[in-house]
Amino acid sequence: MKMNAVYEKIESMRDDMVNALCSIIRIPAISPKSGGEGEAKKAELITRMLNDIGFDSIERYDAPDNSAPTGVRPNIVARMKGEGDKNLWIVVHMDVVPPGDLRLWKTNPFEPVVKDGKIIGRGAEDNGQELIASLFALKALKSLGYRPKMNVNLAIVADEETGSDYGIKYLIDKGLFNKEDLILVPDGGNSEGTLIEIAEKSIVWIKFTTKGKQCHASMPDLGINAFKASIILANRLIEELPKKFNATDELFDRPYSTFEPTKKEANVPNVNTIPGEDIFYMDCRILPLYNVNDVLEFIQSVARDVEKETGARISVEVVQGGQAPPPTPKDAEIVGMLSKAIKKVYGVDAKPGGIGGGTCAAIFRQRGYNAVVWSKIDDTAHSPNEYAIIDNLVGDAKVYATLFLES
Repeated sequence: MKMNAVYEKIESMRDDMVNALCSIIRIPAISPKSGGEGEAKKAELITRMLNDIGFDSIERYDAPDNSAPTGVRPNIVARMKGEGDKNLWIVVHMDVVPPGDLRLWKTNPFEPVVKDGKIIGRGAEDNGQELIASLFALKALKSLGYRPKMNVNLAIVADEETGSDYGIKYLIDKGLFNKEDLILVPDGGNSEGTLIEIAEKSIVWIKFTTKGKQCHASMPDLGINAFKASIILANRLIEELPKKFNATDELFDRPYSTFEPTKKEANVPNVNTIPGEDIFYMDCRILPLYNVNDVLEFIQSVARDVEKETGARISVEVVQGGQAPPPTPKDAEIVGMLSKAIKKVYGVDAKPGGIGGGTCAAIFRQRGYNAVVWSKIDDTAHSPNEYAIIDNLVGDAKVYATLFLES
């Protein structure tokens, strides 16, 4: 059996896959927006890996970015021709988020550690696991002399973690994709491998600036406490938003909208001063059945009420976000193909569903492409001590190989 030979080949490359993932973890590919140098060095290493496999073509699409030391953000497209004319895209990303508080890490985030069946390091799961898994699936086919059923295009992109302007959006604008193409973005999932993500919530980040009147803390009546007004506003929003927008949708893993206060900026440096300005932020994940503008109008109305109560002035600014696109249809061709491959490798029934996070798939859907998200992960992305499970790395490679050969 052809598939059995491929599975055996992938198993024989287990150590090579681990070493390859470790090698890309060692190169921090952090966006210039987050204080890094971008993806150039990692792109060089990945290009060497691709050359060793022997793709039919490997192309660079460099997005100009003056904030990067090289002046560009690299994107790589590697193509392997298939027996038919249809195109299957696997879209993975090179960039990673910063490690965060190093005190929470048990190891150096960019010195990978292999322990207890895991590879620990920043970017191990997000998105190194699937980058290496998809690459080695194609390496197994190539080494055995097999051609995929359809053209397989591996897009290894920049800038996924900070907006995708220099990554997937750049490639879409270059006209690389067709509406009939099958698109898989392996950048999310669950620990059982049973979630094929076809929908995302609307993501909106909001900055609230509350302005009052600074004064001495011993005479609060002479000022307007901006921090107190922020507290009142935050509490009001926490209480009222879930009541107002209380619909549920069982397509999603958390079937409701969420409205969470998150970041808080410093106001005054000393304890005995009433702050005249205060700033906080909220992260809103809104079910796509709601119009984001309706949510923002309600938030503005709550802010106006708090202004009247406190005398403070409140500005509401959308920092990032917008309306979620329509879901990929549950019966889309890629959904059925992928679920069959998952069943064959893992023996589980994967079902289409929705998530609260954001991936490149939403960008595709906004442009009218049917994209899905899948991988078998423990969801440690962006966390201290992020890790990839080696069995998932190898198993997901088998899923991709099945997709390439049997679809």
